[in-house]
Amino acid sequence: MDNQDTQNTKPTIVKCPTCGNPVVWGEISPNRPFCSKRCQLIDLGEWAEEDKRIPGAPDMSDSDGWSEEY
Repeated sequence: MDNQDTQNTKPTIVKCPTCGNPVVWGEISPNRPFCSKRCQLIDLGEWAEEDKRIPGAPDMSDSDGWSEEY
């Protein structure tokens, strides 16, 4: 790829997961994929409060007397 090709390449634009504003995916946007530190912290707070979570199998330690003790 020569220098002309890299200059004509459009930057990748993504939506901020918190507010939906466009964000350039590159070094110009240090908080990517977020548009700002504020949006990044809002998202972190939602995870900390368990408003957001990744679905998975239930915790086996909470069911029917299961224990890690030997």
